[in-house]
Amino acid sequence: MSVTLQPLPYPLQALEPFLSRRTLAGHHDRHEAAYIARCQTLIEKTYLEDATLEELVLESAAQDGQALFNAAAQAWNHAFYWRCMRPGGGGDADGAIAWLIKQHFGSQSSFRHQFMTIAGDQFGSGWVWLVFDDGRLKISATSNADTPLVRSQTPLLVIDVWEHAYYLDYQHRRLDYIAAFLGHLVNWDFVNQNLVQALNHPITRAGARVANPASEPATLR
Repeated sequence: MSVTLQPLPYPLQALEPFLSRRTLAGHHDRHEAAYIARCQTLIEKTYLEDATLEELVLESAAQDGQALFNAAAQAWNHAFYWRCMRPGGGGDADGAIAWLIKQHFGSQSSFRHQFMTIAGDQFGSGWVWLVFDDGRLKISATSNADTPLVRSQTPLLVIDVWEHAYYLDYQHRRLDYIAAFLGHLVNWDFVNQNLVQALNHPITRAGARVANPASEPATLR
């Protein structure tokens, strides 16, 4: 079976003080692990037993397999989210993504303001994404397990706004969590890697080519 829980790309304490060891342990070792275990149960002894996580998302969406989609999409979203952060990250974007942010949002400050507003206003549980869509950067919110993978968009960056992603550290202060994510955690190298994929590999199916969320990010040259 190819779907397994991958380790975090950094030690549990690496994102402190912005996200605590306690938050990452519960989020990765219990929440994400539960989605992976659910996937394994649902695909055992089926034609999908050796499918990748991305293949499970796309196949379950196409077949309207809601139980498998919920588990696989949540697992994929989480794996992607971990790679969107790094110790000592955040602040202004650099590389090619910085140029596109200026082109499509006017300035990095305007981008951060729009991202914080959409993430702060997202009702209930879900995700807020920076995506590359039809040649433009867009900020998109999805509810529950929904993901840009099932649309003709390339996800570049995501923040998890489910309460378990931040409540132990920030309680009801979601905006403080979003500000910490943007200011201190975003892995712009990974965002640039995803942008390269979007520019070099146009989408030809439902979903998007993105950097493997379980692989090491590469610095854009």
